[in-house]
Amino acid sequence: MENRAARREGKEIVEYGFYGRLKAGFPSQIIVDITEVCNLSCIHCLHREFRRSGHYSAAHLDPELNARMVDEVRRHGRGLTRYIRYTGDGEPLLHPGGYEMIEHAVRHSGVFVTLTTNGTVLDERRTERLLDSGIHMIDISIDAYSAETYARIRIGGDLSVTRANVLRLIEMVRSGGYKTRVVVSYVEQPLNLHETADFEGFWKDHGADYVVIRRLHSCSGAKGDLAEQMRRDNGRRRPCLYPWERIVLKPKGVLTFCPANWFEETFVSEYRGTTIRETWQGEYYQDLRRAHLCNDFSTQPFCGQCPDWSATRWPSEGRSYADMIEEFIEDEHSR
Repeated sequence: MENRAARREGKEIVEYGFYGRLKAGFPSQIIVDITEVCNLSCIHCLHREFRRSGHYSAAHLDPELNARMVDEVRRHGRGLTRYIRYTGDGEPLLHPGGYEMIEHAVRHSGVFVTLTTNGTVLDERRTERLLDSGIHMIDISIDAYSAETYARIRIGGDLSVTRANVLRLIEMVRSGGYKTRVVVSYVEQPLNLHETADFEGFWKDHGADYVVIRRLHSCSGAKGDLAEQMRRDNGRRRPCLYPWERIVLKPKGVLTFCPANWFEETFVSEYRGTTIRETWQGEYYQDLRRAHLCNDFSTQPFCGQCPDWSATRWPSEGRSYADMIEEFIEDEHSR
């Protein structure tokens, strides 16, 4: 099923479906959420509410399922999957086997492997261990330029520690001759709007390979006031990119279709009982894509109430995070 459509947006034709890096055979992006545990309580995140809910169990992904995912990518994702991304609801480096799982993916998947981390535990020993794994990219979420703003947004963290960790990481990459790309990211929001330019300038001056300024989203409608504002501002609905781009492996060993699945609303299947390829090509994903193309969410109420589709960007709509990764991959291949 091609699942292809186009719509004129202003003067541009925006295309929806499998084209470019978006592949019908296998996801172009595998999100691996390896732990529910986090050491921060960021205000734009739902982790505080998640910890108080009945869905939280401090689960860690079974390394056997990580190895199974890597094997699937190696066998079925070559030429289709662009990258595996370790990120999610918790801090990946708090998984007791996280470093080994990431290294296994780097060594055996055959694709680009990235890590998104809050950077708080990246002391020298852990940083060296990560770099020695051969990881292709490390993205550190910081979200502030000043210590005061950081303390208000990334509750429980200390900017002086995180900044020193990232500066050391950049220096270790340079002095050690590693190929790892270092990215710093920033969710732009009311508390830090006045610091965006300073943040971007500081990290460009200090050797980051890229500075990502992210748009604030509503955690799939869970941030009620923001969700309502987004619904008012969004205009005519278009399909969300995610059903054509990614699949998510969660700490409890289930496959879902949305990385903002905090309370198990986007469950698709138990990974032990199926495969990523079967799930991606199966009826659930087919129905999900039809719902988005037809703007009929009677069978997909989670997507129907979510305003964050507007924060996703299709390949024909302009530059996205995936384009940054593509450039890193092309550069890797040209070396």
